[in-house]
Amino acid sequence: MPVLDRSELEASPLADLHAIADQLGLDGFRRLRKAELIDAILGEPGGSASRPESRDNGEETQEEPDAGERPARRRRLPRSRRGGTKDRVEEPQQESEAEGETPAPEEETGRRTRSRGGRERSSRRAERTEVAAEEDDAARVAEGVVELLGNGSAFLRVAPPDASDEDVYISAAQVRRCELISGDRVAGPVRLPRRSERYPSLVRIDTINGKPADEVSEGARYEDLPAEYASERLALGAADPTLEAIEWLTPLGLGSRALIVGSALAGKTETLRRLLAAVSGREDLDITVVLAGVRPEEVGQWQEGPQAPAAALTFASSADAQGQAVERALDGAKRVAARGGNALVLIDTLDGLPPHAARKALAAARKIRDGGSLTVIATATRPFGGETTVIALDATLTSTGRQPILDLMASGTLRPELLVGEDGAAAITRARAAAVEAAG
Repeated sequence: MPVLDRSELEASPLADLHAIADQLGLDGFRRLRKAELIDAILGEPGGSASRPESRDNGEETQEEPDAGERPARRRRLPRSRRGGTKDRVEEPQQESEAEGETPAPEEETGRRTRSRGGRERSSRRAERTEVAAEEDDAARVAEGVVELLGNGSAFLRVAPPDASDEDVYISAAQVRRCELISGDRVAGPVRLPRRSERYPSLVRIDTINGKPADEVSEGARYEDLPAEYASERLALGAADPTLEAIEWLTPLGLGSRALIVGSALAGKTETLRRLLAAVSGREDLDITVVLAGVRPEEVGQWQEGPQAPAAALTFASSADAQGQAVERALDGAKRVAARGGNALVLIDTLDGLPPHAARKALAAARKIRDGGSLTVIATATRPFGGETTVIALDATLTSTGRQPILDLMASGTLRPELLVGEDGAAAITRARAAAVEAAG
């Protein structure tokens, strides 16, 4: 029958000694230090724990060893301990500490080492479980409609147009790389949300509108697409006298680079708001409004209009922040035009942007040959250069309430015959001549 001697017990961890003492029926063994516990297991006088020896009428009695008798230094190994260390029963660390036991320094070091190793193994198991869960979840393919957000990222709406907890987050990097626009139908594998995330995320984009994503994203860069002068007039159809004058005397086209210019209080913002009201609701136009450097009071007016701004920054915002807001809006509009759609971006105002950022915003507008268009209509104090249409407003006419408030001599459109025909262009020339005579 297997037995243990003192050296084997001293080499055993405290948890094993507790298991042996428990099976031997020793009382109070958890209060003993390791050396005392070994003495108690071996039955030597140094151990203060007692072991029940017999029962009489159901009552437990204790028998103290004879002082003149030296017990054997070997004890038989309890039946449950036979078979080596592979049957070792580990006790939780918290249990021994809760009972007030003070381990020896060397035992404490060993226990900490085992505890640290256990935590590392648990951490590795958790990592493997998380990776396996992500791999299993990545096998699930989500399909839905893209809805772009103001910060450049997007959501994949699985039940458009309504939002749901099943929607999938699309990073801004994926939006830029695949040139996604609102309304695109995309599909791809997803992964589970991590600790700080609420929604699952799209791992990659496999298809865009039924075509492989690689084919769609490998198209020519927007800036490299051939451009031509606008040839389709942007009809306003408004009864407002100033808008009627703009429509026929400084016509706008799909793909125009237009500036509404004038001094302070000339009515630039109000004219832009009325222009938005005239074109809102058109299904053939993807319209975006950006406020950059406006008065705080004007933000509320725009938000009450037919279309809420995609970004609204007052003049207190930095020039860089205003430029970034405009650039994000134009990035989405470029993707619309590159796909063959017509985008319109209204910007109030370009005055707070760095000059190069303002020119870059205007330069984004164009009519793509045999393709879509991006029209930019913005307000500014004066022209930047490169515009195809300048709409100049007269502050004197505005302040006196006379309509229209268009300063015809300072306004104009390049190649108006492409928008209103030869007869319309001739009518513009006659109107200018009449304005010159009236001024003289």
